[in-house]
Amino acid sequence: MISKESIKYSLRNLKKNKGRSFLTIFSILVGIATIFIFISFGLGLYNYIEELSSSSSADKVLIMPKSAGGYGPSNTIILNDTDVDKIAKTPGVYEVTGLYFSAAEVRQDSKLKYVFIISYDPKKDMILDSFQVGAEEGRILRPGDTNKALLGYNYLISDKIFHKPFKLNDNIEINGEDLKIIGFLEEIGNPQDDSQIYVTNAQYEDMNPDEGSYGQIFARVDMKNIDRVVDDIERSLRKSRDVEEGKEDFTVQSFNEMIEQFSGALNIVIGFVILIALISVLVSTINTANTMITSVLERYKEIGILKAVGARNKEIFNIFLFESAFLGFVAGVLGCILGWALSSIGGQILKNLGWSFLQPYFSFYLFAGLILFAVITGAISGAIPALKASKTNTVDALRYE
Repeated sequence: MISKESIKYSLRNLKKNKGRSFLTIFSILVGIATIFIFISFGLGLYNYIEELSSSSSADKVLIMPKSAGGYGPSNTIILNDTDVDKIAKTPGVYEVTGLYFSAAEVRQDSKLKYVFIISYDPKKDMILDSFQVGAEEGRILRPGDTNKALLGYNYLISDKIFHKPFKLNDNIEINGEDLKIIGFLEEIGNPQDDSQIYVTNAQYEDMNPDEGSYGQIFARVDMKNIDRVVDDIERSLRKSRDVEEGKEDFTVQSFNEMIEQFSGALNIVIGFVILIALISVLVSTINTANTMITSVLERYKEIGILKAVGARNKEIFNIFLFESAFLGFVAGVLGCILGWALSSIGGQILKNLGWSFLQPYFSFYLFAGLILFAVITGAISGAIPALKASKTNTVDALRYE
């Protein structure tokens, strides 16, 4: 254990060389702050993914035309009611519904915007159930609703989509047709989803009489045997559509599978970014070691005097080790504070831009872990200079000029 006198001595020396101490602290805290920012946002995304995977979307399976790429129905590959019937007869499937979606032209006065319009069967409302959203104002769609539309959250906000926000019972012009607004959804958390318009399947077919294919088919299945059910759906559709295995013109994916793919990509991105931040910390470690080596050389004669008056090698070692570890501690605390401030500001900016699901998550373990990491980094960088100082020959040190 280092004595109180040694601690006071170390702190006086750091204060005496405050310019060098500040630069050393600054070089470490930049790396700590960077790591803090990316880990906090990463934890926020992981929590969001965890909520989705444990929510009502976990028992959903999504079937799409393979060429659609998830952005719109193919012009040549068709998913229709025949496919819905085949999927519904698959063991382990509880409920099936098809939905349409496409780009739509929306007008307010002389302003035009292009957004996605999505339709679903209100009797089998799996799409809103998957997002876990309800109505912020008004109500959601009901069976039999004609010439009515349900709008995303952003239509309530001025200058998000149009300059003027819409209100309940307003008419909105979609592809040249006026529909009555019966509700607005709660905020989902990203601009595209919060800008979508929802109508019933019957309304969509009335507006698009030439539509021949569902954009997607949702199925609610037995979650305990979801992998087997997915395989059975694929097998049933291959037989119905007369395609060979490996040459399917459709894809069948569970929500959990899509979430796992997203998580895997997220792991790679965050890992790569943290690696870059760790390189920054490594550079800071080298800088700290250089600072401590310089400090040893500058205080060579002083070390000799300390040893001459009775200071032992262990005490000399502890003094210099404490100095480097203390610099790491201060850098860790300041780095966490800076990282927390920047993350909070970044989260608020993203929320204002409509990306409210991209929020940082602050854990006690994140603060404690990074401060401990900074202390260890400082201690390691100062270990060799501290050892060198403790091995100093007293006579040679006293003669040093």
